[in-house]
Amino acid sequence: MNTAILLFVICTLANVVIATIKSVMTIKGGKVAASIWNALSYGLYSYIVIMTANADISTLGKVLITVGCNLIGVFFVKLVEEKMRKDRLWKIEMTIYSTNADKMHQELENAGIPNNYVIAGRHAIFNCFCDTQSDSANALAIGKTYNAKTFASETKLNP
Repeated sequence: MNTAILLFVICTLANVVIATIKSVMTIKGGKVAASIWNALSYGLYSYIVIMTANADISTLGKVLITVGCNLIGVFFVKLVEEKMRKDRLWKIEMTIYSTNADKMHQELENAGIPNNYVIAGRHAIFNCFCDTQSDSANALAIGKTYNAKTFASETKLNP
């Protein structure tokens, strides 16, 4: 592989990863972290712009490398972010027809999902309390079998 192409691939992939982290930090991080990632992102981008203008790589080659690096880099950062995300308590409210309330309640209990419900006329309103992402997925899957209308809210971290 040509040295110019290899350097372009490495720098483009690094830029995508840094830019994606910058975006995440701008939204979820503090001022210092967002500033640092922003500076790194724009600094490396300036180098890539100069490299792109001077590199002996076809325009199509640059486009394909950029597309590939974006697909890989963003996927990688989001995968790492997902793995690092801490579980939080979710409250999932589901409304179904009351004729199915006892069945759904039993399924939720069998799945180990804490819940309560109240009959409101022809509807049953469930409150499920999910400690993990898998509990949330299980509760939603159970609700789906009863055509539940759902609303989920995530707890906020205490400062």
